Amino acid sequence: MAQILPIRFQEHLQLQNVGVNAANIGFSTLTMESDKFICVREKVGDQAQVVIIDLADAANPIRRPISADSAIMNPASKVIALKGSGTAGKTLQIFNIEMKSKMKAHNMVEDVTFWKWITVNTIALVTDTAVFHWAMEGDSQPQKMFDRHSSLAGCQIINYRTDAAQKWLLLIGISAQVAQSPSSDTQNRVVGAMQLYSVDRKVSQPIEGHAAAFGQFKMEGNSEQSTLFCFGVRGAQGGKLHIIEVGQAPAGNQPFTKKAVDVFFPPEAQNDFPVAMQVSSKHDVIFLVTKYGYIHLYDLESGVCIYMNRISGDTIFVTAPHEATSGVIGVNRKGQVLSVSVEEDNIIPYITNVLQNPDLALRMAVRNNLAGAEDLFVRKFNTLFSQGNYSEAAKVAANAPKGILRTPQTIQRFQQVPAQAGQTSPLLQYFGILLDHGQLNKYESLELCRPVLQQGRKQLLEKWLKEEKLECSEELGDLVKTSDPTLALSVYLRANVPNKVIQCFAETGQFQKIILYAKKVGYTPDYIFLLRNVMRINPDQGLQFAQMMVQDEEPMADINQIVDVFMEMNLVQQCTSFLLDALKNNRPSEGALQTRLLEMNLMSAPQVADAILGNQMFTHYDRAHIAQLCEKAGLLQRALEHYTDLYDIKRAIVHTHLLNPDWLVNFFGSLSVEDSLECLRAMLQANIRQNLQIAVQVATKYHEQLTTQSLIDLFESFKSYEGLFYFLGSIVNFSQEAEVHFKYIQAACKTGQIKEVERICRESNCYDPEKVKNFLKEAKLTDQLPLIIVCDRFDFVHDLVLYLYRNNLQKYIEIYVQKVNPARLPVVVGGLLDVDCGEDVIKNLIMVVRGQFSTDELVAEVEKRNRLKLLLPWLESRIHDGQTEPATHNALAKIYIDANNNPERFLRENPYYDSKVVGKYCEKRDPHLACVAYERGQCDQELIQVCNENSLFKSEARYLVKRRDQELWASVLQETNEYRRQLIDQVVQTALSETQDPEDISVTVKAFMTADLPNELIELLEKIVLENSVFSDHRNLQNLLILTAIKADRTRVMEYITRLDNYDAPDIANIAIGSELYEEAFAIFKKFDVNTSAIQVLIHNISNLDRAYEFAERCNEPGVWSQLAQAQLQQGMVKEAIDSYIKADDPSQYMEVVDVANKNGNFEDLVRYLQMARKKSREAYVETELIFAYAQTNRLAELEEFISGPNTANIQQVGDRCYDAQMYEAAKLLYNNVSNFGRLASTLVHLGEYQAAVDSARKANSTRTWKEVCFSCVDGEEFRLAQMCGLHIVVHADELEDLINYYQDRGYFEELIQLLEAALGLERAHMGMFTELAILYSKYKPQKMREHLELFWSRVNIPKVLRAAEQAHLWAELVFLYDKYEEYDNAIVTMMAHPTDSWKEGMFKDIITKVANIELYYKALQFYLDYKPMLLNDLLTVLTPRMDHTRAVTYFQKVGHLPLVKPYLRSVQTHNNKALNEALNNLLIEEEDYQGLRASIDAFDNFDNIALAQRLEKHELIEFRRISAYLFKGNNRWKQAVELCKRDKLFKDALEYSAESRDTETAEELIAWFLEQKNYECFAATLYTCYDLLRPDVILELSWRHNILDFAMPFFVNVMREYISKVDKLVESEEQRKEEETTTQQPIVYGEPQLMITSGPQMGVPPQQMPPGMVPGMMPGGYQAPYASM
Repeated sequence: MAQILPIRFQEHLQLQNVGVNAANIGFSTLTMESDKFICVREKVGDQAQVVIIDLADAANPIRRPISADSAIMNPASKVIALKGSGTAGKTLQIFNIEMKSKMKAHNMVEDVTFWKWITVNTIALVTDTAVFHWAMEGDSQPQKMFDRHSSLAGCQIINYRTDAAQKWLLLIGISAQVAQSPSSDTQNRVVGAMQLYSVDRKVSQPIEGHAAAFGQFKMEGNSEQSTLFCFGVRGAQGGKLHIIEVGQAPAGNQPFTKKAVDVFFPPEAQNDFPVAMQVSSKHDVIFLVTKYGYIHLYDLESGVCIYMNRISGDTIFVTAPHEATSGVIGVNRKGQVLSVSVEEDNIIPYITNVLQNPDLALRMAVRNNLAGAEDLFVRKFNTLFSQGNYSEAAKVAANAPKGILRTPQTIQRFQQVPAQAGQTSPLLQYFGILLDHGQLNKYESLELCRPVLQQGRKQLLEKWLKEEKLECSEELGDLVKTSDPTLALSVYLRANVPNKVIQCFAETGQFQKIILYAKKVGYTPDYIFLLRNVMRINPDQGLQFAQMMVQDEEPMADINQIVDVFMEMNLVQQCTSFLLDALKNNRPSEGALQTRLLEMNLMSAPQVADAILGNQMFTHYDRAHIAQLCEKAGLLQRALEHYTDLYDIKRAIVHTHLLNPDWLVNFFGSLSVEDSLECLRAMLQANIRQNLQIAVQVATKYHEQLTTQSLIDLFESFKSYEGLFYFLGSIVNFSQEAEVHFKYIQAACKTGQIKEVERICRESNCYDPEKVKNFLKEAKLTDQLPLIIVCDRFDFVHDLVLYLYRNNLQKYIEIYVQKVNPARLPVVVGGLLDVDCGEDVIKNLIMVVRGQFSTDELVAEVEKRNRLKLLLPWLESRIHDGQTEPATHNALAKIYIDANNNPERFLRENPYYDSKVVGKYCEKRDPHLACVAYERGQCDQELIQVCNENSLFKSEARYLVKRRDQELWASVLQETNEYRRQLIDQVVQTALSETQDPEDISVTVKAFMTADLPNELIELLEKIVLENSVFSDHRNLQNLLILTAIKADRTRVMEYITRLDNYDAPDIANIAIGSELYEEAFAIFKKFDVNTSAIQVLIHNISNLDRAYEFAERCNEPGVWSQLAQAQLQQGMVKEAIDSYIKADDPSQYMEVVDVANKNGNFEDLVRYLQMARKKSREAYVETELIFAYAQTNRLAELEEFISGPNTANIQQVGDRCYDAQMYEAAKLLYNNVSNFGRLASTLVHLGEYQAAVDSARKANSTRTWKEVCFSCVDGEEFRLAQMCGLHIVVHADELEDLINYYQDRGYFEELIQLLEAALGLERAHMGMFTELAILYSKYKPQKMREHLELFWSRVNIPKVLRAAEQAHLWAELVFLYDKYEEYDNAIVTMMAHPTDSWKEGMFKDIITKVANIELYYKALQFYLDYKPMLLNDLLTVLTPRMDHTRAVTYFQKVGHLPLVKPYLRSVQTHNNKALNEALNNLLIEEEDYQGLRASIDAFDNFDNIALAQRLEKHELIEFRRISAYLFKGNNRWKQAVELCKRDKLFKDALEYSAESRDTETAEELIAWFLEQKNYECFAATLYTCYDLLRPDVILELSWRHNILDFAMPFFVNVMREYISKVDKLVESEEQRKEEETTTQQPIVYGEPQLMITSGPQMGVPPQQMPPGMVPGMMPGGYQAPYASM
């Protein structure tokens, strides 16, 4: 059976498995502030980063590129604190990783040597001189807490701790103490120094210690917790653990007794010391971790060592509390994240059985409520109970863990004990203790409350409930209910018994709480039953209860049932209130309930029903049924709202006196058109007097829907003109229907409303005037004003006059023209003339009205009837009165014309008549008078028309000339005018001859020009200009004559040019040129001596250069020669053009001349021109082109002389042009002149002067020049000079490739290599040169590549050279480059692929350890087996740290070469690998090396022990069979081991194994076998060896039977002595027990822990002398085989 352990050990994570480098796992790079995060600082290449491992998600570490000297994570959240590195080492920053924001920063004055989160909001900062606390809140700065003590000077700070209240602060450091001399007793050890600081007292105390922690512990009997300070120290005299209370004990507390216990360190761990300590608040134990990986577990109260063992072979350098288990979690140097915690199920049995410390087991079980000591508690309880010590028994039961004794059986036992007189009963004592201890359980609560209620002490029950001392249950509630229902309700609520709670609410009248409680606990009671009960008690409360039941979306009960409850008790009002609230959502499914609500109120309270219907809350009830009920209840309005059948509606609607008129009118809006008309008809039939007004209102409001015609027919059917009048009167002002207006007029006439008729006739525009006029005529009204208005408005005046005159109503005619509309007088006069009314009557009528009418209309009316003279007296009187109205004068003119009363004079002198009207009147009577009238009024078109029709062209011509109107001229000069010719003749012959006004002439000429009549214009102008007149010398007219001739008759142009002198010659000449009259233009320029323009005409228009040359010779003007030269130049006559320019002495066009001369190659002539031009102007361009012309004509001497003198030429440009034209000699002179050595060098190259070219290139010092010269030298095979140039090129990396390609393309490899070799020594040598040379070596001189790489590998581009070496199959060089480039995998692969060329043992072993792919290890093993098998162990030695040994062993077994690697197996057996151990053991067996095998299995136990033992059991050699027995013994197979020893007569081994087996049967079997073999000496030895296993009676029998009592006598002597001693002890114990019975003793559980204090850590240790906490079978170093494999 496996050994039970009091701790649980667990490995959570291996940091190396999540990518953390083993080199970064240490105190300086890894921090763990809590069990949530681990923070590691790493450096990958040159990049520093921080790895944050969330232990809840360890597979996904967070990596951030952060360069910091230290990083610590917040204990609870993803907040990181960083300390700067290097010069920023004093800068502290806090960042929120999730929000990616900086929270705080601070620059310290001193360097921070250690820091730690002491809470989630505070960081402790330790410098060389002081300790600070830095809070995260706000902008707070670090606050100094205390100065460091001198005892910590030079110490490495490893921890900082505070108590829970931060009243006690502790700084922990360590330092190395070195022995003073080799002979000194003081060993080299690590000394711990601590500084304890009191915040309240502000004092420090130095303490020697290595690890410490603060804890809170509540002692038995104390009301407050004590603050304990625990620290461990390893001094020169040994280890100690101290537990003390710091500060003053809280008021009322007993002080904690100081504890100091030894800390055991195994002999092999002499230099071990404590490194970390954590206090478990849950279990009140101390976890102490040492440097060598030991865990010590101590009881906080007593200091007893509970357990010690080694949990890690490597140092655990950082720890933190493990909150999940209340244990400790830490990280060791291998990267294991380990945790240790108390195993709650095992610790009490372990203390009881292994440590044999039942007192401690009981104390921990009680204190920490741990299982495992049940038997102890039951036994103690029974003992005390049987002794009658009921008070102590009750305390034991109350304190028993897990409530194991708090059962109904215990209560029964106390109930069965009779109460003593005058004393409290044991049951009540028991309950009192339980109440003091805490809450009672269900059974205890029931049994306690029964007697309390029987005694009527209800207040005790209330007190216990408030203090939560009782466990409430339904049974307890039932018990209490008989006494106090309210208190029972409280019990039911706490016990969560819904049905009983609701029953209590109902019984106590708290109905409102029922629904709230039911919702809260999710319980559904019988609400209808509850409601009936409420209704019987209080209907108002019942209403509230019912409303609460339906206030949610889903009602808690059927609403119909609730209504039934109301109606059973005839509670209509309450039912109405309920339903109004319940049905407020107006759902379709509630239609029946809505009907029921309305029905009950219509029968009992119609007013309420009316109000409900008026609010329109419901829409889903039975409308027909409700309508009938409304009608019966007298609610006609509601009935009509609900009726849908027309018969019902008509029956109810006729009672209008019972209905609201406004509502009734609106009601008709809900009816159809047909139904509305039927209802109106029914209303009028029933009582027209009563209902007429309502009918009119309805008709007025809905006439658009019902149609006006239908309503008119309706009223007319009842002959109700009054109704019709009122109806139409309300709509007539808005209606556009003619019939409406007519019917309204008709109704108004019928009802005698004449004023309304008059208004409508005057204002309305919608009626049919003809129809109304006829109606009014027939109506024979007493007042004819409506008829007059209609006839006046709609132009029926003639009919009106006839009607009135024939009906002897002449007075209405006078009224009409005088009062109604005087403007209608002309029409009235016309009508009277038509009926042969007397002239006197008409004249009197006209005179009466006077001037309020249109004279034109009156004249027209009279004129139509040829009675115009009738108006003569009236007209003359108006003129006499000074009237200027045109109409009056027009009429008078017409009378004078007809009477021939000197009309022409009147027409010329009268300024008031209308010329158009009078002219028109005269056209047929006298055209001449018409012309007079039209001329006077400038009636142009009318006058022209009259003149054309009557051939009055002379008058027309005169009028047009005087009129001066261009538009008018344009109209008469149109080609479409058939009279144009006659008019033009009169204009030329008569009109212009008569005028002396130049403006008349100008306008007329312009008109002819605008009309495009050139021939007629010429005729006109010749008349004016050529004939002697006042306008003959007019410049504009001469210009116009010539221009017109140019346009119309070119043959006459030359004549006009010669005859006329006063015209604008340049303008006319240009116009002639534009009209292609070049000779005429030349003649004009020549006549006026404009020679430059004349020669332009010859050159550009006539295009005759010969005439132009002759003209230039004759004129001999520079401007003329320049014009000619320009033309010759454009024609390509370069020589002639240059000659002309020279004659003109004109260098202005030198750029054009140079361009043309260059194109045509006329450089000799160009020289002459440029020499002339240089004399006029020293332009740089001229001098530049002159130099180029010298070069083109090979006048090098003149060129050299020119450039040596002062000039402004661009010699560089000329040199480039000469160079491009391959005139290298000239270019050489020019470049030399301007010191352009680059171009000079290029020129010299073309001339073959290489040495001079190199010299020039050196002066130019340009890469481009060097390249050009170099390439030319290469082409000329001048390699020495090429190398000189190349050295200046290769230092430029960009140019190197072109140079190399140029050499390579031409096959000059040797020269290229020589060039690069020479360049390596240059100061500016760069990587490209070394790289390219290496590549050239690989191609052309591979023997030199290795030497080159060894010298310059750091200066070559390794990837590029790698490709070259691989292409050249230079494997050794390739491996060398892979090694330098840190591509170790490729280097190894290359060496294995090409071992002959590239493998070297030292290099291979050096590189193989650096590869990233571990698979190459195993390929390397195969390679060595094939290539160098004897060196395989050397290879394995270097591969050991990273190799999977199991895989390696399996591989060698597979290939059958395991013996070859035996040294490797020996060297790595320390890993205690199973496969490795078994392979080596098999090899030793094959070699028959039993000593090596025994040493192997003793040192390394990780192999199949039984299988090996069974294999060796049959081995031919006895030593191997002995090892088999040894293995059987080691695996507790004692019988097999002893039998094997007996078989081989290995008596000593048999004796030892029997003794170690601790098995009596095995020992007695061995004794029997020795007796069978008569080996009495071994028999005696067995008695000594197995003394404590052998039964004395069996030995006595065997020795007596075999007659060997002498051999057994020493055994019996010892047995007798032991038995006598035991009897003596029993006697002494019995006497002591009897003495103790006389004194009162305290129970163990509640007594003072004297034994824990006095016994020390050795208390309870088994008989063997072992250190505290160790178990039987544990090795001194803490090694325990079953546990070490964890």
